[in-house]
Amino acid sequence: MQTRLGPRPLPLHLGTALMTWASSESAWRLLKQGSPNSNPAVGAPDSLTALLPEIAALEAKAGAGQFEQALQREIRRRQVRLADGVLAYQRNDVQRTLIDPPSVWREGNTRLLDYGATNRTARRRGTRAVLVVPSLINRWEVLDLTQEKSLLRAMAAAGLRPYLVDWGTPDDEERGFDTTAYVARLERALAFVVKRARRAPAVLGYCMGGTLTVALAARKPRRVAGLALMAAPWDFHADRTGHAFLLSMGPLLAEVADKVGELPVDILQTLFWSLDPWLAVKKFSRFIGMDPKGEHAKEFILLEDWLNGGAPLAGPTARECLVDWYGNNTTGSNKWVVAGRRVVPAKIKVPSLVMIPSGDRIVPPLSAAALADPKKGLKNARRIDLPLGHIGMVVSGRARELCWTPLIEWISALPARRSRVVTG
Repeated sequence: MQTRLGPRPLPLHLGTALMTWASSESAWRLLKQGSPNSNPAVGAPDSLTALLPEIAALEAKAGAGQFEQALQREIRRRQVRLADGVLAYQRNDVQRTLIDPPSVWREGNTRLLDYGATNRTARRRGTRAVLVVPSLINRWEVLDLTQEKSLLRAMAAAGLRPYLVDWGTPDDEERGFDTTAYVARLERALAFVVKRARRAPAVLGYCMGGTLTVALAARKPRRVAGLALMAAPWDFHADRTGHAFLLSMGPLLAEVADKVGELPVDILQTLFWSLDPWLAVKKFSRFIGMDPKGEHAKEFILLEDWLNGGAPLAGPTARECLVDWYGNNTTGSNKWVVAGRRVVPAKIKVPSLVMIPSGDRIVPPLSAAALADPKKGLKNARRIDLPLGHIGMVVSGRARELCWTPLIEWISALPARRSRVVTG
């Protein structure tokens, strides 16, 4: 069984909880004394200030002279519950058991997985091919988590032929890649699919993969029958809520990536931690109450394995993302340059579908919505807003009905474009 390192970075998650709980008694005393530095009306869920009403209730219940002991017992109870939840996750023997489809193309550590190879429906003559592009950071397995929760297998069963881009882990050469190099690799993967399918495929991009596919469609419009985007960030200044840590630390982290040659996984996980520092505390405290052999526990473990198993980000690409995208908003201001040409969504006429999860905390909905803007966004775009989260749009109980089905229907309805017209 593999050794689980998560939730990564573990010291940061545990330290956040312990420091918050250990500070609760002092914060409560300051509040009761009327200190101007304490305000129970501010703070994120499960933060120190949010705990103060719970502490007040505990004091009222404990009675005179018993509060300090009651508070210490509650802190220890929460510490033990969190530790037990993390250990239960790390020691559980659940593993992802799906067999990967065959690899049909490879360049460096990037390969294409043919999800239609073992599906009779997807192998039929005239089947629409789909080039599926995930993020460079989190790996692709969330799109194929279990037999029942697999967008890729659902697409194949519906008569599409998905070719998934597995970016792998950057090798020595790929650690020098910028976004232009990654888009160029996508162009060559697209050319392979066009030749194999004998017609232009649809292109589906998820998260950062969606941002890269906008550049792909801009550069090779005749080879793209349709562009579908799932939670693809674009205007990085449309809503900066929750990104203060990333914005302030971006230039420093870019320097780290320059010197190391990559942005390590644990630093990337720290950026995700900054979006909700108490998320792991809540998740693992709940996990300990699940049946360890039950379906909910299995899905929890597989998702956590995916979240904690990402790849480092190549140094030049990390600098572009942190400084150019987040800091200077080069994408949203039409200043992102790929291979010497600016990527301007309003000039892209490829039929497009922009799917925006309203509960997304990783990609703010306003950032993704910029690509569907009637004036500045994609020229021929349909917008679908989903009452789901960034990950929920792929694997939640409602993902099939609300996201997968309209996505598959839209791709299936795209008009055919034969290979003779996709030479550009």
